[in-house]
Amino acid sequence: MSALAHVGQDVAAPPPSRRGRRLVPYLLLAPGLLWLLVFFIVPMIFLLSQSLQTGSIDEGYAFTFHWQTYVDAFSLYWPQFLRSFIYAFTATVLALVIGYPVAYTIAFKSGRWKNFLLVLVIAPFFTSFLLRTLSWQTILSTNGIVYQFFVKTHLLNLLQAGPYPLITGNQLLNTPLAVITGLTYNFLPFMVLPLFASLDRIDIRLLEAGADLYGRPWTAFRKVTWPLSLPGVVAGTLLTVIPAAGDYINSKLLWSPNTAMIGQVIDGQFLRVLDYPTAAALSFILLVLIVAMVSVYVRRAGTEELL
Repeated sequence: MSALAHVGQDVAAPPPSRRGRRLVPYLLLAPGLLWLLVFFIVPMIFLLSQSLQTGSIDEGYAFTFHWQTYVDAFSLYWPQFLRSFIYAFTATVLALVIGYPVAYTIAFKSGRWKNFLLVLVIAPFFTSFLLRTLSWQTILSTNGIVYQFFVKTHLLNLLQAGPYPLITGNQLLNTPLAVITGLTYNFLPFMVLPLFASLDRIDIRLLEAGADLYGRPWTAFRKVTWPLSLPGVVAGTLLTVIPAAGDYINSKLLWSPNTAMIGQVIDGQFLRVLDYPTAAALSFILLVLIVAMVSVYVRRAGTEELL
């Protein structure tokens, strides 16, 4: 018996070395890092190289470190950059205002209907992004119910007032309101799902204790529920504002010349004007601006809130 035990000890696999244990995390990260290298880093390098070239599509391009392209592109299209971020931030705030009650209801009040309501939230993804945006042309048309409601309630006149009107002329289409509405609708699920995930993890006993200690529901929400749901708020706002800032489908289908966003400009420079260096420079400027703002936002919100 002792001999068999001795033989078993001899054939047992040796424990992994310390060096092997240190390599395991890097090996697990390798597929993701390879994906980022091939589909993000390499395209960004190519984009930067394209933005510093001079020439034309007929004569060819040469790499000349032409940084003036960035100055010219930003000075010419800074209104579209500003408009894109204003529309994106407005749509993000609206998505938060609409999505938070929806996520809260699904997390705490839905009961056995929770899964069904979550399916309804993601149901728009079963339809093409393009078709969902095109549907707003019918919804906001002057022959639709929405337009008649705005006219009868005098909201049409209200939205035309002020130094920055959301509606120009007696129509809802081809206005800032139409573009912001399309952005809010299309990216609303990206706000609701992180909020739900964050709210659903809150221990209901904490909410009950907050209600007992603070008494009023609003105070308990402000002191307990809202702080505990901040990870979802941070994730949801990032998932909404980043794609909304670079979106061009909504501004292209629901737009007027006064509502063009920077994504639409980049699309036109690449596919119609065929000015590749300017298009690449605009794309890189947009990337840098988004990364800078996200970095500041995450730092102010606390990076631990994303965990």
